Amino acid sequence: MSTAPSDFARNNLDRESSPYLLQHHDNPVHWQAWAPEVLAHARATGKPILLSVGYAACHWCHVMAHESFEDDATAAVMNELFVNIKVDREERPDIDSIYQSALALLGEQGGWPLTMFLNPDGEPFWGGTYFPPESRWGRPAFKDLLRRVAQVFREDSDTIAKNRTALLDGLGKLSARGAEGDKAEISPDFLGKVATRLLREVDPVEGGIGDAPKFPQTYNIEVLWRGYLRTGGAMFRDAVTLTLDKMSQGGIYDHLGGGYSRYSTDARWLAPHFEKMLYDNAQLIDLLRLVHAETAAPLYEQRIHETIEWVLREMIAEGGGFAATQDADSEGAEGKFYVWTEAEIDAALGPDAALFKHHYDVTPHGNWEGHTILNRSGRPALADAATEAKLAHCRAKLFAVREHRIKPGWDDKVLADWNGLMIAAMSDAGAAFRAPAWIEAAERAFAFVTTTMQSDGRLRHAWRAGKLARDGFLDDHANMARAALALHEATGTPNYLTQAAAWVAVLDRHYWDAERGGYFYTADDAEALIVRTRHAHDNAVPSGNGTMVGVLARLEALTGEAKYRERALALIDAFAAELGRNAFAYATLLNNAETLFRPVNVAVVGSRGEPETEALLAAARSVSCPDRIIAVVAPGQDLPAGHPAHGKRAQGGKATAYVCIGETCSLPVTDPAALAEELPQP
Repeated sequence: MSTAPSDFARNNLDRESSPYLLQHHDNPVHWQAWAPEVLAHARATGKPILLSVGYAACHWCHVMAHESFEDDATAAVMNELFVNIKVDREERPDIDSIYQSALALLGEQGGWPLTMFLNPDGEPFWGGTYFPPESRWGRPAFKDLLRRVAQVFREDSDTIAKNRTALLDGLGKLSARGAEGDKAEISPDFLGKVATRLLREVDPVEGGIGDAPKFPQTYNIEVLWRGYLRTGGAMFRDAVTLTLDKMSQGGIYDHLGGGYSRYSTDARWLAPHFEKMLYDNAQLIDLLRLVHAETAAPLYEQRIHETIEWVLREMIAEGGGFAATQDADSEGAEGKFYVWTEAEIDAALGPDAALFKHHYDVTPHGNWEGHTILNRSGRPALADAATEAKLAHCRAKLFAVREHRIKPGWDDKVLADWNGLMIAAMSDAGAAFRAPAWIEAAERAFAFVTTTMQSDGRLRHAWRAGKLARDGFLDDHANMARAALALHEATGTPNYLTQAAAWVAVLDRHYWDAERGGYFYTADDAEALIVRTRHAHDNAVPSGNGTMVGVLARLEALTGEAKYRERALALIDAFAAELGRNAFAYATLLNNAETLFRPVNVAVVGSRGEPETEALLAAARSVSCPDRIIAVVAPGQDLPAGHPAHGKRAQGGKATAYVCIGETCSLPVTDPAALAEELPQP
């Protein structure tokens, strides 16, 4: 980009590939993408920076864009007083994370659109999220706010400096968290206390954690499920199944096309903002599969199949990678693609309409803004087989009608970290449900990421329209390493194991904090921002550091190399003090720590593809056991020397399994039912 001042007197987003940034390239605001030369321009002019962060599927981002960024008068104020930078939070999660944390330090609720005010060096001094064009809901009018912020920046340097210093100090402390204080000892007793305390946060009527707005929080629901698996406590099981039942029959689920929206605006899971994110659906597939293995609930299996069908039908980007999101809006209206009137249902279904309306909450006045969001919350239990067959026929008819509507926008950029989540979910589900097409789709996406989004053994974060964007982050390498291990367990292909180990080596070389332990979010040679983020708490996606505990645990089991365990222990120790203060925020780390400390290694001596071997593998996957690690070795070969089943052999010429918990292995098992009995049960 040219650094000539005249070059910044225009909207430069037409040079970008991000669908979110391109949504704003026609705004009268002189938007710039984040770049060092843009910050240099701000320093040269002495203007403060207005940083606006959002994403393509974000409903309130669209609202603020229509109300303010498309308005000539508002744009004139912005262009006069600020250097305006627009950031796609999916493309630059490093930037989003820093300034969301800064907003939290100001005592404000985070979210998108994020609106932050920075000095010309990129240091924050104030911010918020959505601001209306006129004063309402206790929020000032955006134009008035802009003038006031610019005035304070010009005339009250002491206040600006005080805010800036406090926020930078706070951001530095956040990155150093876990380094000091009493360290929690992760034990079954500690994990049990966390699960019991979390149980108190579950809505006993509608499921889920907390009140509206309500998010899936799959990693915390897994904490509860693991509590059930450890203790057999029905209260843990019931909290999880209530949550999954309510979500899967609520309006947050797309009953015609499959897939879950990001969150519900109400406590009943009825009214979402309708955007569908790849990462949410990957995590929900994982959780549904885990719980289905214990409950055999037909509803969960149906939702897994439908959600994966949605991904394969609508979320495959160019080259075979998985696309990021589907929008909340179509034709400029939220949810228009998804909602119905009673008259539309009657016209489409004819004599079957009455049955469908009875089960899917369709009424003359609707249940949301005069329309109906299809849901089965009032009748969540599945009906008899004949009725369910009729309802499926009705859904197919309505889906066909809906296909003629104008579809929501599609963000088809491929993100390495989110692809890792979906590849692992689809691979594990394909193995559990014996669906080879799912595993093949996961392999295609994996091949796309490794061949198109990798340079010198290091991942890049985003790809779209032939363009790569951003060096890879911790989450890219962690999630793709986890995906590689899932594919290795599903297929036995050695290259997946080799690739996982290679990405861990990249993280150790470029991301590890040698002083305090744990991995930084960015590499040591990445673009320097105002702070180098390091944390292990979960956000909308699982923590990269938490994910790495599980990756390292599985690598130790599959390779027998003790160095992986040592690194995992050091990683946990780096954040152990923080675990004692706020364990709920570290659910992914806690869940994976249990895998590290009590792995359930299932070793099968047999040839893949042979009926006996495949029957044993199916039995091993039939039990809900999140800490299970499967290794298959052909007869006459051996597992690594550090594996607890090293040296074990097939018995009587049959495929033979061994279940090893810690260093203790079971007797040889050749019967699939007997193998399932050897695995830990609630």
